[in-house]
Amino acid sequence: MDITLIIALLALGAAVGFAAGLLGIGGGMLLVPFITMILAAKHFPQELVIHMAIATSLATIMFTSISSVRAHHARGAVLWRVVKLLAPGILIGSWIGPWIGAQMDSSTLAAAFGIFVAFSATQMLIDKKPAASRDLPSAPGMFGAGGVIGMLAGLVGAGGGFVSVPFMTWCNVRIHNAVATSAALGFPIALAGTLSNIYYGMRVPELPSGSLGYIYLPALLVISIGSVTTAPFGARTAHKLPVRSLKKVFAFTLYSLAAYMLYKALS
Repeated sequence: MDITLIIALLALGAAVGFAAGLLGIGGGMLLVPFITMILAAKHFPQELVIHMAIATSLATIMFTSISSVRAHHARGAVLWRVVKLLAPGILIGSWIGPWIGAQMDSSTLAAAFGIFVAFSATQMLIDKKPAASRDLPSAPGMFGAGGVIGMLAGLVGAGGGFVSVPFMTWCNVRIHNAVATSAALGFPIALAGTLSNIYYGMRVPELPSGSLGYIYLPALLVISIGSVTTAPFGARTAHKLPVRSLKKVFAFTLYSLAAYMLYKALS
């Protein structure tokens, strides 16, 4: 890669790392559109661009999640009991998500990305108050919720926060705890999804040089360096913002990215 591209990817990683720590979204919602632009500019095969952007984004979350969750854990904000209940379903769902994506063409995959993100943003922005008696479901319900979160996250290359944060806040979990717990859930999502993307991607002929399955390794390396550096700063900032402001930042960030990916699907 030339120096200009390296600098651009480092800046992207830094911005995404900060946002991941701030919003608990793993950074994938931000990464996929930008990696799509970069791979398209490098003239990667059009039918592989979206799949590789999603896979590369998901792989970076393994590193961003570890950095972000350390900062949240230091403040006692991660609900580890919730992580343990959701993680088994998440591991299974995160393997299935990339398999579903491998069956879809680029336009359909981009459209699915945009729709899922827009729906999650709407749920957060409406901010409808949950019933005072509503709580997180029992262990079987948490396993099922984890499976859905993992499948959607693996499908669109995200850390799952766009589903898990609204889910937890709807069950009366404080937004700051929901963001912190979502950051911890990003690692099992990314691990299972990355292995799945490598496995299914290795079956694809004529992958570009530097690819491991659907993952583009040079972009993964550079972006991860930038994101790991800034994720703790985002996590610290999250605990200084009022709840309502944090929800608005979360929602409007997702709306802008949903619009871009829907545009890509239609074009």
